[in-house]
Amino acid sequence: MEDAMDLDVQRAEKRKADCLDEVSFPKRIKPLDEDVINKIAAGEIIVAPVHALKELIENAVDAGATSVEVLVKEGGLKLLQITDNGCGIDKEDLPILCERFTTSKLQRFEDLSSIATYGFRGEALASISHIAHLTVTTKTKDSSCAWRAHYDGGKLVPAKPGQTAEPRPVAGRPGTQITVEDLFYNVPTRRRAFRSPSDEYNKIIDMVGRYAVHCSQVAFSCKKHGESSTSIAIQSSAAAVDRIRQIYGGSVANELIEFATADDRWSFRAHGWATNANYSIKKTTMLLFINHRCVESSNLRKSLEQTYSAFLPKNGHPFVYLSLEIDPHRVDVNVHPTKREVNFLNEDEITQAVCEHIRSKLAAVDKSRTFVTQTLLPTGAWSSTASQDEPGAKATTRANGDSSGSRRTPARPYENNLVRTDTNLRKITSMLPPASGSSASRGGVDGSRASSGARSGNVQYDLVDREPVSCRLASVRELRADVRDDMHQELTEVFANHTFVGVVDERRRLAAIQGGVKLFLVDYGRACFEYLYQVGLTDFGNFGAIQFSPPLDLEEIVHIALASREYGQPMLEGTGETLPDPDVVAKLVVRRLVERREMLLEYFSFEVTPSGELRSIPLLVKDYTPPMVKLPQFVLALGTRVDWKAEKPCFATFLRELASFYVPEQLPPPASAEGSATDDGTAKENDPEGEEMGARRAHVLWAVEHVFFPAFKARLVATMSLMENGVLEVANLKGLYRVFERC
Repeated sequence: MEDAMDLDVQRAEKRKADCLDEVSFPKRIKPLDEDVINKIAAGEIIVAPVHALKELIENAVDAGATSVEVLVKEGGLKLLQITDNGCGIDKEDLPILCERFTTSKLQRFEDLSSIATYGFRGEALASISHIAHLTVTTKTKDSSCAWRAHYDGGKLVPAKPGQTAEPRPVAGRPGTQITVEDLFYNVPTRRRAFRSPSDEYNKIIDMVGRYAVHCSQVAFSCKKHGESSTSIAIQSSAAAVDRIRQIYGGSVANELIEFATADDRWSFRAHGWATNANYSIKKTTMLLFINHRCVESSNLRKSLEQTYSAFLPKNGHPFVYLSLEIDPHRVDVNVHPTKREVNFLNEDEITQAVCEHIRSKLAAVDKSRTFVTQTLLPTGAWSSTASQDEPGAKATTRANGDSSGSRRTPARPYENNLVRTDTNLRKITSMLPPASGSSASRGGVDGSRASSGARSGNVQYDLVDREPVSCRLASVRELRADVRDDMHQELTEVFANHTFVGVVDERRRLAAIQGGVKLFLVDYGRACFEYLYQVGLTDFGNFGAIQFSPPLDLEEIVHIALASREYGQPMLEGTGETLPDPDVVAKLVVRRLVERREMLLEYFSFEVTPSGELRSIPLLVKDYTPPMVKLPQFVLALGTRVDWKAEKPCFATFLRELASFYVPEQLPPPASAEGSATDDGTAKENDPEGEEMGARRAHVLWAVEHVFFPAFKARLVATMSLMENGVLEVANLKGLYRVFERC
C-alpha cells in the first residue's frame, strides 16, 4: 500500500513539473495579420446574404436612387446583384472604395450625433470584398462612360490574370451596379451552415419588402436569376397602402388604419399603418424604422402586442408599420455592427406614447365592430305543428319528437300520398346486402355505425374575426348569373326538400334520396362538383385556408403528378401539344403559380411563396377533408388547364379545378374480398392497407350523408346538366299505385 502511494505522489509531482515547464514563459502578444482582422470584421457585419443586401440597399437609397433592382441566384450565395439609378461613384474614388472606414457620410466623430444617412461606418463594401468576389460598375451624371472595377480583399484586382487592375471604361447607364458572387467562398464553415437557398431568398424578399414599404418615391424589384417574372415589383408612384397590399396581401391592406403622433418633450414624431381589430395572425409582423433605418426593438414589439391583446382574440397578433423620427442628438446609432439596433433617450416614454395613440385609434374603430355568435340550442329538432282542421287551434312545440301539448290527430291520408320525412326511420339501404369488405355499414339507425374517426370533429379550426369581403368583380357576377340561368327549377326544389336515404354504390358514387313520393338515384360525385363550384362563386374572396406545415415544394408535387400520367398526353386540353420533358413542365407550372401568387392568395387563399413552396389551399367545406391524394394532379391542372389570359375564364376554370379536387374520390375495391373487415364493418388491425382505406371510406360516407347532402338542401342550385347526367328517377309511388289500380 505504501509503495502504491509513493508511486502516485511521484506521478503527481511529475505532472506538476511538466505543467510548470509549459507555462514557465508567458506567450508573446502579437498583432493579428491584416487579412485575419478583415475577415473577423466581415463575419460580424455580413452574417448572411440578406445582411449584405441590406447594406447595399441603404447605400443605393443614400445615393438618391429612385429605382432599385435586385437579382438573386441560389439565395444570394451564388449571385447577389443590386442596380440603382443614383448619383454614382467618381472614378477617382474607386481605388479606395473597398478599404475599411472609407465613407463620404462622416468626417468627425461628432458627426455621429447628427447623422441622417443609412450608412456611415464605411465597412460594408470592405467586408463583402473579403468574403466574396465583388464587381462595381458605376457612372456619374457628368461622366461620359461607366467604369467597372473588381475587388478582392479590399483592393483592386484584375478581371482576368494578366490584365490591369485599374478600372476600365464600359457602357452603362447612370447609377451603380454592385455584383457580389460566391459569397462566403473562403469561409466554408459559414457557407455550409445555411439550410437552403429558398430560405435565404425568402429572407431577402422580406428585407426588400420592408424597404419597399418605407421608401416612398422609390421603385423596387426583386427576382431570381434566369426567371422573367419578379417576386416583388413596386412602382415609384405607389402609395404606402398599395405597397403593403402588393407585398403583404389584400387581407392586410383592407384592414389598415393610419396613425400619426408627435411629442416635443421627447423630440419625436411617429407615423405609420397598423391593422385594426378585425385582423389577426399567429405572429406579429412589425416593420420598424427609426430615423429611416430598419431596426428591431423587442421592448416596442412587446408593448404593441400587449396593446393589441385587449382587442384581438387569444393568440392573435397584428401587422404594424411604424416610422419613428427622433432628434439625431438623442439617438446612438453606433451600437451594433449591422446597425440592427439603436439606443435612444426616453425609450419608455416614447413607446408608451405610441402605444397609447394606437390604442385610441383601435378603440375608435372598435365602436363599429359587429360580432357574430352562435346561439345555444337543444340538440333535438324543433318543429311547430297545428291542426289545420281547427282554425283557432294554437301551435304546440315539440322537442326530440315528444309532444309538449295535446292536439287533434288529423285524418289518415291515402297511402299513395305518404311521404317519409324522418331520417331516423329504417332506410332502404339497410335491406341491401353490404358490399364485401366495406368499411362502414349503411342505413339510418341500423347501419350508421361509422366510427367517430370518420367525422372531422377532431380537426382544429382557427376562427378569424373579420368582415367578409364583398366581391364586386363583374366577371364573378356573370359566372353567378350563368349558374342561375342554367337552373332546373323542379330538381332544385327536390334537393331543397329531399330526404337522404343512403349511399347505394360507393365505387360509382351513387346515393338514393327521396323527394316527395319519388325516389332518385344521384351521382353524388357530379352533385358535389356542382355544389363546390357554386360555393367557390358564392364565397369568392372569403375562403378559409388549409395550412401546410412545413410548406410543400411545388416542383416535387408536380413531378409526382407527372409520374402518374402517360408520357405523350396533351399538355393542354384541346391542343395537339405532347407533354414535354417533366422538368420543363414542373418549372412552367411553378413559374405560373409564383407569378400569380398575389392574386391567388387574395381571391382563393392559395398561398405560394416566392421560392415556389405551397403554404395553403382554400377551405371550401368544413368537417370534410379533401382527398390529398389528388393534390398533385390539382396543382398540375392549375398550371396547365387554367386559362390565365382572361379574367372570367381564369376564375371559371380555376374554380372548376378546385371543385374537382374537393369532390369525394372514387374509392377502390377493398384489398381482399375476405378477411379485410370485421362483422361490424371496421377494418382489421392486421391489414394496414384495409385499415387506412377503411378510415377514408368511413369518412367519405359520413361526409356524404352529414355534410354534403344537408348542404345541397340549403344552397344547391341544380343545373340542367345535373338533371341530364347526374339524377335518375327510379320510383314514383303515385305512378306505382296507378299501375296497381289498373291491374
